[in-house]
Amino acid sequence: MPAHVAPVVPARLRAGGPSPPAATNGHALDPFALPPLAALLDLATRALLSLTAFFTPATGGAAAALAVITITLAVRLLLIPVGVSQARAEQTRARLAPRLRVLRERWANDPERLQRETMQLFRDEGASPAAGCLPMLAQAPAVGLLYAVFLHPTVAGHANALLAHELLGVPLGQTLVATIATGGADAVTLAVFGALVAVIVVAAELTRRWLRPPFDPSTPTWTVGLAGALQFTTAVVALFVPLAAALYLTVTTVWTLVQRVILRGRYPLPA
Repeated sequence: MPAHVAPVVPARLRAGGPSPPAATNGHALDPFALPPLAALLDLATRALLSLTAFFTPATGGAAAALAVITITLAVRLLLIPVGVSQARAEQTRARLAPRLRVLRERWANDPERLQRETMQLFRDEGASPAAGCLPMLAQAPAVGLLYAVFLHPTVAGHANALLAHELLGVPLGQTLVATIATGGADAVTLAVFGALVAVIVVAAELTRRWLRPPFDPSTPTWTVGLAGALQFTTAVVALFVPLAAALYLTVTTVWTLVQRVILRGRYPLPA
């Protein structure tokens, strides 16, 4: 199946679907108009269409959604080493917590010295205080590219055939917030997005309960609360992105939970 041939994108998209990039004075404000990013967008679209064509004989209308899930799993497999680094970093931070507490008490009135001493401690241990953020940062390009693929009605001068595909009757390019804002949300749309968000919230809550690192008793209560609330930001993001990207976020959130549970057993925190 050629990359940009049928299925043809319907002329009338459901409310809440993608719209052309915003324009000012006749010029589209679209970074993917730049040749390198345009080529990347075209490559990603072709890859998803090829996977969709591969799955179609067996899965029919769910082929594009399965293609998104396959891409998600491929990205997460590639990022397993990053997940291992995160688990090691969590173990190191927990082990260093008493020494970090001593540094905070000693240099409480000298923030600059405290920062230097903290960084030196991590360097001496061969660790990085930012290692725990690596999985999220490493996935950002994949999520952004998937978002862009389902945002553009045309790619490389061709109609974006991916926008003709649905998950349980909901277009993969549809966003929940935009659909509700335009009055086009039906029961099916609410149910599909609601199910994905519910899975993300449950996974986030299990992560918060099972995998929350121990906090220093001197840590302000609001800091602990904020750390717990951040677990649920992915669910909020899923409300604003196309269904395909929300599906990616759901799969990657569940993967993260399972992977961290396994790695916590391999790299347990100090008692």
